[in-house]
Amino acid sequence: MNSSKLTKERSNRISAAIFMAPAIIFMIFLIGIPLIQVIWDSFHAKSLTNPTLNGFVGLDNFKKVFSDTLFVNNLKNTVVWTVLSVVGELLLGLTVGIALNQKIRGRTAFRSMIIVPWIVPIAVAGLTWTWMLNPDYGIINYLLVKTGFIEQSVYWLGNKTTALLTVTLINIWRTFPYWVISILAGLQSIPDDLYEAASIDGASIIHRFFNVTLPGLKNVVTTLIFMHIVWTSVNFDFIWITTEGGPNYASETLPIMIYRYAMKNYDIGKSSALSVVLIIILLSIFVCVPAYRFIKKKMDEVRVNG
Repeated sequence: MNSSKLTKERSNRISAAIFMAPAIIFMIFLIGIPLIQVIWDSFHAKSLTNPTLNGFVGLDNFKKVFSDTLFVNNLKNTVVWTVLSVVGELLLGLTVGIALNQKIRGRTAFRSMIIVPWIVPIAVAGLTWTWMLNPDYGIINYLLVKTGFIEQSVYWLGNKTTALLTVTLINIWRTFPYWVISILAGLQSIPDDLYEAASIDGASIIHRFFNVTLPGLKNVVTTLIFMHIVWTSVNFDFIWITTEGGPNYASETLPIMIYRYAMKNYDIGKSSALSVVLIIILLSIFVCVPAYRFIKKKMDEVRVNG
């Protein structure tokens, strides 16, 4: 009996491995080999315009990246861009998601329309916002001047103090529908009985939100936050389409810097080194956060038991 059970388990594992093999092979060629190539190039001199420039240089590429006067500025821009985008998407996604989960007239139509910013191609969205924010003929400046919010047109994407924040707001507008859809799905999984019980106990809307809604959305929100930290921090196309990292590097992030190293300076070694640095930064976040939560949990258990 046990032998038959073991044989069946072994057969299931073999079948699972066979079905997973194409996907694993695809991921190896799509991600694994390019990643190994990037790590390899980061320790070598490599140029697109000078084939004779090659050979192992150790940590020299990393030293050049860290000594670049723009590295700290671009790292700061990356952090600001990522944090503000994720926080803005979270707050807006929660607000709209909860609102669209209520029994209101036209809820289906609103749910259908909310996805529009997400499905619009990035190139189209970026160019459209660039035109709308143009200081000469943009509708945004026209409306702000007419309503008295500003006295004269502002070059939002061409001003050093407003470029990064403006691109961040545009990114929030485009991405928050994804949060809304995911949060709506999470809200459907919360039993109505919990809300009814909380209401009977006299819990206010705020108490129900913090004690029923948020705990029920914990897994969904945590997954979204981690996903969008990665997606936003490595985002290239949206910033490039709107500002190209300008003016004067005011909105340049690490992905834009990697592109500049590779496609403007043709220095594959430095671009690969900076790519490895960005990977290490993201990996450290995903390792340190779970590690901190695990250690904190163990310390709380010791404190309770002690």
